[in-house]
Amino acid sequence: MTQVSRFSRRAFLSSAVAAAALPSWASATGPSYIAGVVSGGNMTPVFQWSDAMLQAVRDKGIAPPPATRLFAMGHLAGFVAADAINGEYQLPFRLPEPPAKADPAIAYGAAVSTALSRTAGLNTRAQLNGFLAGYPDGEGKGHGVSWGEYVGNAIVNWREDDGIKFARSQSYNKLSGPLAWEPTGPFYGAKNGPAFKPYADALLPGWGKLSPWSVADVTVFRPRDFPDYSSREFERQLQKVHALGSSNSTERTADQAEIAFFWEDGPRGVTPPGHWQIIAMDLLQRRSMGLSEQARAMAMLSMAQADAGIATWDCKFAMDVVRPETVMRKGAINTPLAQSLYDPNWMTLIPTPPFPAYTSGHSMFSSTSARMIAKIIGRDRVNFSGAAPDLINWPSQLTGVRRSWTRLSQAAEEGGMSREYGGIHWEADNTEGMRLGRAIADEVFRRGVRRA
Repeated sequence: MTQVSRFSRRAFLSSAVAAAALPSWASATGPSYIAGVVSGGNMTPVFQWSDAMLQAVRDKGIAPPPATRLFAMGHLAGFVAADAINGEYQLPFRLPEPPAKADPAIAYGAAVSTALSRTAGLNTRAQLNGFLAGYPDGEGKGHGVSWGEYVGNAIVNWREDDGIKFARSQSYNKLSGPLAWEPTGPFYGAKNGPAFKPYADALLPGWGKLSPWSVADVTVFRPRDFPDYSSREFERQLQKVHALGSSNSTERTADQAEIAFFWEDGPRGVTPPGHWQIIAMDLLQRRSMGLSEQARAMAMLSMAQADAGIATWDCKFAMDVVRPETVMRKGAINTPLAQSLYDPNWMTLIPTPPFPAYTSGHSMFSSTSARMIAKIIGRDRVNFSGAAPDLINWPSQLTGVRRSWTRLSQAAEEGGMSREYGGIHWEADNTEGMRLGRAIADEVFRRGVRRA
């Protein structure tokens, strides 16, 4: 079988999305809907299979970095399969000619189904059959399936040598010094929060070594040096997170607490990048877009998120910065202020994750996603609202809660600040993560392919 060539490292999509009429390829048959965000009446193949990926991430408990890889693999496979037939974009792959009369919508579903099956070990046959039932039998369906499966396999094969085996097997190598990260202890986590198991080691310390999807080199997106523990700046940030992030804070407002819970997106949920996938679907649903255009938009978002995940994990394990909770509970920093704040019973509002602090993944995922969506739709200012995508971890805090924004960047800022309000990140984690996430989105967008 002819193999697809190695991707040129150029990201997809460069210009703002142009309007096009919704065609007859839209279908309401297929996977169930996440959080009721996307209406069944406008459930296009792109949204159906985006939803299937979110379901898989939630049901299998996939962590944020592997979730971004799954989104990128599925969305890229679907886009390439559909547009190789439609011919609207200059795809940076060498592909054979698609079969005559192959249906691009069918090819999209078959490609994503194949990518999901191979990337996450999912049995997607029932989902694919349900999807195919919404289309008439014939030559277009049969050829669409065979072409989609071919492209799905080709995209997965292309990424087989991207360092994934190393990323999943690498062990954590602890750095030295009072600010070096320590694995989360058995008593860490939010008071009266979900009963998560204690963490004995870091999550995926090798993930930052993966080959990027779009940018040339993720190390270009490393943050500035973290403040020295003896500096006034560190003391300011220490006082801030101590005051705002404790479980019994008297300075955190009710709205700030709601923000912390709303954006937590912890274990057993769709993950932070998944939360932004839902936001993207909600906003793209309002626009008149063709199949290739819609597929391109989600592929662009997913690859930007995947590169943000690789860059974030590169930062975290290159910098190896301790979590605020460890400083409060361990008393390992020998400065007057740190010693005065030492409290072995200090608790965060939300659970501390099992990896170093600097930079914040939430901040990078949020700013990357918001910036990319803004570039796709051509503006940052847009009125939208949303409910929390999963109520498993915080049902009493989030049931019935719906938040509203007037700008994508406003929602991203909330997502970043949520980690400070929750007590699990330093201010620098957030501000540097937000800055770098925007830079990644800009670079992915700049390196986009053009219309044919």
